[in-house]
Amino acid sequence: MNSYKPRIADRLLRECLSGKGAVLVEGAKWCGKTTTALQAASSFVYMNDPNSMEQNLSLVQLDPRGFLNGEPPLLIDEWQIAPRLWDIIRFEVDQRTKMGQFILTGSSVPPSLDEIHHSGAGRFAWIRMRPMSLFESLDSCGSVSLRALFEGQTFFQGRNPLDFDSLAFVTCRGGWPMAVDIPDKSVALEQAYYYLDAIARSDMSRVDGVTREEGRVRRFLRAYARNQGTQATLSSLVEDMRAAEGDSFSVNTARSYLNALEGLFAIEEMPAWNPNLRSRTAIRSSSTRYFVDPSIAAASLGIGPQDLKADVRLFGFFFEALCARDLRVYADTLKGSVYHYRDRSGLECDAVVHLRNGSYGLIEIKLGGTDLVEEGARNLKRLASRLDTDRMKAPSFLMVLVGVGERPYLRSDGVLVIPAGCLRD
Repeated sequence: MNSYKPRIADRLLRECLSGKGAVLVEGAKWCGKTTTALQAASSFVYMNDPNSMEQNLSLVQLDPRGFLNGEPPLLIDEWQIAPRLWDIIRFEVDQRTKMGQFILTGSSVPPSLDEIHHSGAGRFAWIRMRPMSLFESLDSCGSVSLRALFEGQTFFQGRNPLDFDSLAFVTCRGGWPMAVDIPDKSVALEQAYYYLDAIARSDMSRVDGVTREEGRVRRFLRAYARNQGTQATLSSLVEDMRAAEGDSFSVNTARSYLNALEGLFAIEEMPAWNPNLRSRTAIRSSSTRYFVDPSIAAASLGIGPQDLKADVRLFGFFFEALCARDLRVYADTLKGSVYHYRDRSGLECDAVVHLRNGSYGLIEIKLGGTDLVEEGARNLKRLASRLDTDRMKAPSFLMVLVGVGERPYLRSDGVLVIPAGCLRD
């Protein structure tokens, strides 16, 4: 195994600890939360350690201040096992009046909010961790910085290290730290299946206390995977299951499954962007459906790199999901969010990175090839021409984010063409 690879969240965690008494690091299990938190922690408690779980739960009830007596920052791993900790820590932060006292990590939301009486506003900062981006897993050379694009960079160096074969592999392997560190590719690809097994066999029932049959969970995950990268409605997901799986899901049942997956941080849907337009175009408001990592969809469908290479259209959807993951990771360092755009005329934009200061970049995601790059550039320029720049800023950049391409470059029309294997935060 390799030594610890620095994560983008390391910087975010240090920043948050300097400005808040407690920081909650949340995200899908196995994405590296605990390892990252340990880099900053001076002491720690593992709430899910079977050797001490019962004792820890008792101490939370009987001697909460004593339980929090470790050297700060004190890491409490999987805090949601004892939801009462939230209010206890919030109160302790008020008493100490010092920054950087506690780090909490959680791979699911608490099954019940009955024991939580305060939002934590003003005391807590939140960090969402995801599986590794290509830059974090060392699969991107990082020669193009998203931050620099917002600052106007247009000259680039660096060569894309990913070809068609390696792109298919990293898409199906995903950004799971344990998979990234495994040199045997076949074993590395198995890690997403282990994650999927954990969700289907236990986590989907444990997250909210509702018993769900493993086979139905797997069928729902397959239906979701078939619709990733789309704005499929709940009704559409249900119809997909009935047609492909022969399952009589109801819309309400599907909604409960989606809520459970969100509670496990296994899915992260992309909200719609609502800009100021020159015309009165109706904007679609549905979110785009994505797993937090494309490898979950690959495992749900039972497919691997060879399957993606044999079906370029399918590969395009999976590559889009990979880019959605990476853009979110990179945008976090800029205090930005990632949206999608689609209007009633059919004009779409795969990703819009929008910063707090109102700056934004428009991004079309294409697997590669001259025709697809041209199509992406054309869509970007059409959308840019509709924006009312009297009421909002002009876009900081227009980018076609590609999978296959030798180098990043600026087209004569001002559209950037950037390989995902060159991008970083």
